[in-house]
Amino acid sequence: MKKLTALLLTFGIAFVAAANTNAPSWLSRPLTLADTLNVALAQNATILEAKNDLEASQGLVVETRAVALPQLKATGQYVDEEITLLQEFPGFSFPTPHQNWNAGIQIVQSVYTGGRMVAAVRAAAATRKQSLAVFQTSVADTLLNVRIAYYDVLLAAQQITVQEASVKLLEKELEDQQHRFDAGTVPKFNVLRAEVAAANQRPSLINARNNYRISKNNLVNLLGYSLPRDVWEDVPLNLMDNFDTSPYSVNLPDAIQQALNRRTELVAQRKTVELQGYNIINAKSGYQPTVSLFAGYNWVNSSFSTDPAQEFDGWNAGAQMSWNIFDGAATYGRVKEAKAQYAKAKTTLEDQQRQIELQVRTAYSQFIEARETLESQEKVQEEAEEALREANARAEAGTGTQLDVLDAETSLTQARTTQIQAQHDYVAARARLDRAMGVDLAPLKAP
Repeated sequence: MKKLTALLLTFGIAFVAAANTNAPSWLSRPLTLADTLNVALAQNATILEAKNDLEASQGLVVETRAVALPQLKATGQYVDEEITLLQEFPGFSFPTPHQNWNAGIQIVQSVYTGGRMVAAVRAAAATRKQSLAVFQTSVADTLLNVRIAYYDVLLAAQQITVQEASVKLLEKELEDQQHRFDAGTVPKFNVLRAEVAAANQRPSLINARNNYRISKNNLVNLLGYSLPRDVWEDVPLNLMDNFDTSPYSVNLPDAIQQALNRRTELVAQRKTVELQGYNIINAKSGYQPTVSLFAGYNWVNSSFSTDPAQEFDGWNAGAQMSWNIFDGAATYGRVKEAKAQYAKAKTTLEDQQRQIELQVRTAYSQFIEARETLESQEKVQEEAEEALREANARAEAGTGTQLDVLDAETSLTQARTTQIQAQHDYVAARARLDRAMGVDLAPLKAP
């Protein structure tokens, strides 16, 4: 996750989106998966919002840590009173100034607050790590969504190819049957059956094209780009990668342990438990006295001269202690609340660990299913193509029927569709398993 965060912060500015009226450069060139992830890192709305939240949390870190640092204050006052408001002591006659002013600067340092300062410093460090973990979680979830969206576009594009090939095949069969009917070698029924088969296949092609449009729009949206209003169907997006179905071996116990060690959700929740522990210390500090030291320098005008320019100045220093002997049980209530929140945070952490282990087991099971399905489809397409050739040969020889040919064509289309879907499901399941294990989903390098 450190690599992911460094990549985002280092290369984020390079991919800032252009105005909607000017298409970004990545729309005009083929995009690899790594390119797509880099664009998402720079301009996906969810990631940008998470980055803003991270910056905001850094302000909270500074605020939390401030209780342990010295406070420097400057004060000043000027008062001009009407003469009628001034009073004199009976029997004494001396000038009474009607203008009074004072100024001073003072530094105050808390030296003992019942453990509150130490807790604040440690809480600031924990808050920083927690906010970073929350940010990394948001980035990892978004990158997974971008990967799946990229795979969805590849799947939809290949489904169009399969369905177009199927429609052409059935239209060729229809044309062949029409020629045979015109020659008087087959009945009209063969032509009608071929027409129905071709017509039944066209909705699948229409559906595949619709899925392609939707998947491209979804991916562009995840990349943080608003398409111009004049773009209707032809979304300018060209992907160049294919499904990487290389073997991938995973040991389930190791995968679970890796997830428990690396998932940023658990890192954030562990820091929540830690912060709740510091809240208990902070609440208990109400039982203890507070001691602070102060030193300053002050300027005042003379209290016995009407000349406001006559001033006195000097330094002062001292110590101050306060102790709430009884605060109406407010401290007791805060301690009780803090302890309950701490216990709740620990329970949440334990439950989250179980949920993440369940996610890993579920993702692993889905990956095994996808892998086995993919392996089962390795030779199906070749067999379906061979079956179609044999069906056509038998039909030409008069030993087969048109129904055999149509069935073989349908089986070939199904085999191609299933194989493409299996490849998509395999890479998608692998990406989800990697996410469940806490594997870094960022691209290996930035462009």
